[in-house]
Amino acid sequence: MERGRLRIYVGYAPGVGKTYAMLDEARRRRARGTDVLLAVVGTHGRQEVAAQTRGLEVAPRRSDGDGTHTEEMDVDAVLARHPEVAVVDELAHTNATGSRNAHRWQDVEELLAAGIDVISTVNIHHLESLHDVIEGITSEAPADSVPDALVRNADQLELVDMTPQALQRRLAHGNVFPPERMDAALARTFREENLARLRELSLVWMADRVDEELRAGPSPARGSEPATARERILVAVQGRPEDEPVVRRAARMAARRGGELIAVHVIPDAGRDDAPHLEAVRELVRQVGGRFEEVVGARVPDA
Repeated sequence: MERGRLRIYVGYAPGVGKTYAMLDEARRRRARGTDVLLAVVGTHGRQEVAAQTRGLEVAPRRSDGDGTHTEEMDVDAVLARHPEVAVVDELAHTNATGSRNAHRWQDVEELLAAGIDVISTVNIHHLESLHDVIEGITSEAPADSVPDALVRNADQLELVDMTPQALQRRLAHGNVFPPERMDAALARTFREENLARLRELSLVWMADRVDEELRAGPSPARGSEPATARERILVAVQGRPEDEPVVRRAARMAARRGGELIAVHVIPDAGRDDAPHLEAVRELVRQVGGRFEEVVGARVPDA
C-alpha cells in the first residue's frame, strides 16, 4: 500500500492562523471532489475557525470503555472510514491516558501507513531539537513535542506567518485565548520581544528546510561532478541528563548543514557502565533524527 502524504502548517505561536489555513485547504480539496474527513480539530472557541468546519464531515471522538466521550481522535474510526484526506490538528498533542498511542503524531503515523493523506498543524516550539532554545526564550519548557524527522520529512510544509504586533492585537480582542488566560499569555510567550524571537526562529528553520530541498535536488547526470560527501556531526554522550542540550544543539547543526547526527556512547571494557539516563538520551537522539551507536573501549578517544 502506498503511504499517505503529509502536509503540515507551521507557526511560531498559537493564534497565527495555522488551523484556519489547514481548514481552508480542506475546504478547497472538498470543493474539488476529494473525500475529506475532519479527524480532530481544536477550535478553542474561535468563531472564525468554527465557521471553517461547517459543511465538512467530522469524525466521532474516542469513547472510553464506560461510554464517556473524550476529546481524543478515534483512530480506529478514522481508519475504518478511510477517507482520502484526514484533517488532524495539533500534531504535537499528548493523548489522554488510555489512548492507543501516547502522542497524536503516532496516530498520524498510523493513518499515513494506511495510505491516508493527512493535513496537520504544529508550532515551531514543539520540535524536539528546539526545546532548550524555546525554554531560553520563554523561560518555560514546552509540555508537548514532536520528532524533528517527522516534520522535516513531511511532503509539504507551509509557514503561517503574522507580525508579533498583529498577533498581540488578536490576543487583546479575545481571538486567541479566553479572557482568563490572556494575562498569563502576555506575561510569558506573548510578550512582544518573545514573539519576535520565536518568529525569527520559525523563519530561519523554514529557510533551512528550503536549503535541504535544494541540496537534495535531482540526482546529478552521469559524467557530472560527484556529489559532496554528507557531513557527519558526532557527539559523545554519557547517558546523563546534561547530554540532552548537547544532543539538541548537535541536531540543529546537522539539520542546518544537511548532515547526519551520530551520538556515540562508550561502554567501558572493564568495570560498571553507570548511565542511568541512557535510554532517555537514546530516545531523544531518535526523535531528533539522529543515529545512536554504542562502542566498547577503555578510553573515549580511542573508542
